[in-house]
Amino acid sequence: MRIVIAGGHGQIALRLERLLAARGNEVAGIIRKAEQGDDLREAGAEPVLLDLESASVEEVAAHLRGADAAVFAAGAGPGSGAARKDTVDKGAAVLFADAAVLAGVRRHVVVSSMGADANHQGDDVFDVYQRAKGEADDHVRGLDALDWTILRPGALTNDAGTGLVRLEAHTGRGPVPRDDVAAVVAELLETPATAGLTLELVAGSTPVSVAVKAVAGN
Repeated sequence: MRIVIAGGHGQIALRLERLLAARGNEVAGIIRKAEQGDDLREAGAEPVLLDLESASVEEVAAHLRGADAAVFAAGAGPGSGAARKDTVDKGAAVLFADAAVLAGVRRHVVVSSMGADANHQGDDVFDVYQRAKGEADDHVRGLDALDWTILRPGALTNDAGTGLVRLEAHTGRGPVPRDDVAAVVAELLETPATAGLTLELVAGSTPVSVAVKAVAGN
């Protein structure tokens, strides 16, 4: 498969790029800074220089054409203010999904956030983030031209992945290593029967491949 990842230099994305490239896929990662390119090449991915906060839907679609799947793994990051939650966590996610529709790329996986909700209350930056992610998820779920899966991990850690997870519509809160989030995304991409599902993910006791097959109904 050819897979294009938004937020290609993110911590989950770099792990995902290594996994996908090792499986023989052709991977491209969208990045904002040219100096990030070497890290992507080292991970086995082709860097694509594009700013999702200023690009048009046509510009993004041009980089998606010919892909078999798209993954949105971008984020404004913990140090950013409320304004960038709106332009990245919501705006870029909406733009990327619309561009996938325009490019004819049906398979679409979103790395969202546990608790994402368009109706989330509060004015703290994290509240704005949860609303932005929820609004973006709602937009993606409204696009009939996409075979979308939305993944909502719990609290992300840099602990070594165990390959053991809990993946369900509702898991309850908990931590999950970024390694295991990337492994689940890679498995979701190879499991088209997970289209149409919004899934929560935390550390657990079920091997990743088994957990994904279970939610896919296999």
